[in-house]
Amino acid sequence: MPHKLKYILLLLICVFTQAAFAQIQRGNNNQNDPQRRINLRDTTTTSGKKLTDDQQLDSLRKKQDRKKDSIVFNSKFIRVTNERLLRDSTQLMPLDTGLYNFENYSPLLQPRSPKISLGNTGLPARSLLFEPSRTIGFDPGLHELDPYILKPENITYYRARVAYTQLYLVGYTGITEQLFKITHAQNVNPQLNFGFNLNFTGSRGYYSNRSVLSQNVSDVNAAAFTWYESKSKRYNLLTNLVYNNIKAPVTGSILNDSIFVTGSIDKSSQPVRLPASYENWKTASFYLKQFYYIGHIDSIVNGKNKATILPTQRVAYTLKYEANKYEYLQNGEDTYSVFPDYYYGSNRSRDSLTITHLQNDFSYSFYLRSKTAKAIKNELKLDLGLTQDIYSYRQYVSDTTLNQYGVKVVQPAKVQGSSFQDLTIKGRLSYKLSERAALEGNVQQIVQGRDFGDFLYDAKLTLAGNDKAGKIILGGYSQSSTAPLAYTSWISNHFIFHNKFSNQKTNSLSFNYVNSPLKLDFKAEYFLITDYLYFTAQENGIDAHPAQLGGSINMIKLSFGKSIAWRRWHFDDYFVYQKTDYQSTLRTPQFYNYASIYYKALLFNVLYSNIGMDVRYNSTYTAPSYAPGLGQFYNGPNVTFSSYPVATLFIKATLQRTNLFVMYDYANQGLFSKGYYTVNRYPQQDALLKIGISWSFYN
Repeated sequence: MPHKLKYILLLLICVFTQAAFAQIQRGNNNQNDPQRRINLRDTTTTSGKKLTDDQQLDSLRKKQDRKKDSIVFNSKFIRVTNERLLRDSTQLMPLDTGLYNFENYSPLLQPRSPKISLGNTGLPARSLLFEPSRTIGFDPGLHELDPYILKPENITYYRARVAYTQLYLVGYTGITEQLFKITHAQNVNPQLNFGFNLNFTGSRGYYSNRSVLSQNVSDVNAAAFTWYESKSKRYNLLTNLVYNNIKAPVTGSILNDSIFVTGSIDKSSQPVRLPASYENWKTASFYLKQFYYIGHIDSIVNGKNKATILPTQRVAYTLKYEANKYEYLQNGEDTYSVFPDYYYGSNRSRDSLTITHLQNDFSYSFYLRSKTAKAIKNELKLDLGLTQDIYSYRQYVSDTTLNQYGVKVVQPAKVQGSSFQDLTIKGRLSYKLSERAALEGNVQQIVQGRDFGDFLYDAKLTLAGNDKAGKIILGGYSQSSTAPLAYTSWISNHFIFHNKFSNQKTNSLSFNYVNSPLKLDFKAEYFLITDYLYFTAQENGIDAHPAQLGGSINMIKLSFGKSIAWRRWHFDDYFVYQKTDYQSTLRTPQFYNYASIYYKALLFNVLYSNIGMDVRYNSTYTAPSYAPGLGQFYNGPNVTFSSYPVATLFIKATLQRTNLFVMYDYANQGLFSKGYYTVNRYPQQDALLKIGISWSFYN
């Protein structure tokens, strides 16, 4: 009997369970709808007031507000642009948060624009490859610290739906070099964005006395910027304030010229030729650019209902004011004869050049086009502009004079100065037959002022096939530019020049093929340079001085880039071949190659990582020398150093909002040689462990 009761009870439980589920199904036809979920304690579903759609939505909002905010902000809420992208229309790009080239943090180590330097980041540098300047007008001729300068035209602007902050830090074993950067941007409202950049670079070098303050790199870059775009998309305003304070020690090199031949020594304690000598650049600028679209505004659909605004007429005005000061400071006797001479003081130099520059730029653009819903065809564009540049410069040296009391004092003495202006007319004519064919021509001509006669004319033809065929870009330019101030009129404690040179003229033709699907690009360039300007010295001498080559220089430059991916393996390569008939004058290597091979992996199920190696190599070339007190790389003694590959092992990874890398730079030191040079007498860094990390915050 008890066994029969167990079976009867089990049957009753099943019946009641079925009835309960039947009530739930009848009372809630959509179990996923939280607003229609039925209270299980009350099985009467027909009673009660029925909620309207609006009431149900309000109820859902209240429940969502009580819950923790589930929105995760990321880089998709941030868009970036710059002045170049805003030139013809409002173009926004996604924020770059990838790992590509992340380990090449230094401006000296960029794969496609490598630099030679006096040893490490923050010291004077110039391009390893032939990269001619395409500017006209007044030029002071000082560019050795340009890689570390933040310029108004290069500011990045943001459109941030949420506040964006990025912290970037690179550190090394010890305190050899350190970089720290802060970027912040946020929108006050949908039309107005503001932000700032703050960068610090510090270094005690590889071959220096760390207790001597003047032998340490100390760089500060600061910028505050805003971007306003009206609701109608017709008016844009860009403004920024930029400040740079760049201090670079110029030690005249270490005394030991056979540093890589001797045994293991403490290189940081090696004596230098100029223990208290450095350059200090200070720049401050205000930049304002505004433009307004007149008349009808066209727009085209650019995927997923995103429209690109294209004006039919545009007027623009740019105001820029800059105050720059270039200083060279040196204390103590020139015991090791680094300088060729001295004119004002044998144990003290305070050379400075101050330049103020005011620029007003006016331009008008006219667009004539026929359009379809998705593309622009038969577009003709004409740009006309006028630029006024007003300059004033003063040069000072430290000299001993008598004050009002007849006492000898050392104070700055003005040795030269001038004020002038240049007027430049600009024009650009472009014709776009379709998305696959476009022709463009540019004209810049100085028509009045100190640099009258300078010009830059260039043209470009773009022919594109389908997505797999790639595109061909044919280009060419002709340039004539006045000799820089450092070549023609220069007065300092150790160098005085008064020269008159002809304009340097450059003519160039180029062929460029780009295939994005194949990740391939090839460029062939030919340069014909007449009246080439450069710095040189007497044979085995240190008396650097400007010179001009009377004949013409021919230069051929071939560049090839290719990326290959096979499963998780990736290989990137960039190769350059240069050939000139004046190799002794243009001191650059004939071959340069950068290769990167890495493996993509997911480590610990959270770290998206690249593990690999970068290798840089250039063929042997006659190394240039550097002139302290003048700030110029020059053709000095004919010294050629052996050349070997420089390898870097790295692992870089991303974790949510954080990117990081750990690298061992110059990992092959000792395999082929104990060290290397890129500039005569200035040894480069040793093998070094470096760590970098970038945090991004969206809130």
